[in-house]
Amino acid sequence: MTAAATRAGVRPMPALRALFVYALRTSLPAKRRVALLLPCAAAVMFGLIARGLDGDPARDFARVAALALFGLVLPVTTLVVGDAVLGAEVRRGAFSFTWMSPVPTWQIVAARWAAGTVVAGGALALSFAIAALVAGTPDSAAPAAVSVAFGAAAYVAIFMAIGCIAQRAAVWSMAYVFLIERLLGAALSGPAQLSPTWESRAAFVGLADVQRSLERSGIPHGTGALIRLAMLAAVGLLVAARRLPRMKMGGHAD
Repeated sequence: MTAAATRAGVRPMPALRALFVYALRTSLPAKRRVALLLPCAAAVMFGLIARGLDGDPARDFARVAALALFGLVLPVTTLVVGDAVLGAEVRRGAFSFTWMSPVPTWQIVAARWAAGTVVAGGALALSFAIAALVAGTPDSAAPAAVSVAFGAAAYVAIFMAIGCIAQRAAVWSMAYVFLIERLLGAALSGPAQLSPTWESRAAFVGLADVQRSLERSGIPHGTGALIRLAMLAAVGLLVAARRLPRMKMGGHAD
């Protein structure tokens, strides 16, 4: 009997738990953990830079966070994790073992996304909160942590969707960040509304209620931006769940 034929009879919760634990254990080897810690340490350093600026600490941190934390640290960190939970394992050829397990494909997608979100969102939320404390603006710590956690969830889902669509997932993920978000998103509000970077930045600006000059017309702020990030994550997961069954399981070199 094939794996696809036995998927429907598996109990959801035990399977999700097993897939989640497996993703945590195998998708972040030592090199990936180092690549995860470096941008998180850089986030704290950016907090120190904000502290050294002459002006209101909250406004100085908001400017640094908008440019460096949400514009650089967030996409780089989530790209490392988002590629690790699916794309890297497909390229190694190891994902076939998970694919052959008798569980629905949506459970594979959900478990991998949850593991990536816990790792990336947890690490970034902690480092962004510490950066705010280091910058001398403790009131900005919670808004920064919440905004980056939602942004990480959206990014991981989007990178997983790209991994299910494109063979060279890492290359296309970087193209999404630098071409769609950085170039098109900076010039047009339409692509920016599909960008976790711009939306998480808008969420932080709205929740922290600082630096009104950083607000961008056409993009929701505060809670509205968090809702938009949740919608982006949901769309990414839906695309990944629909594309995963038709995905080629052979290895690819990026």
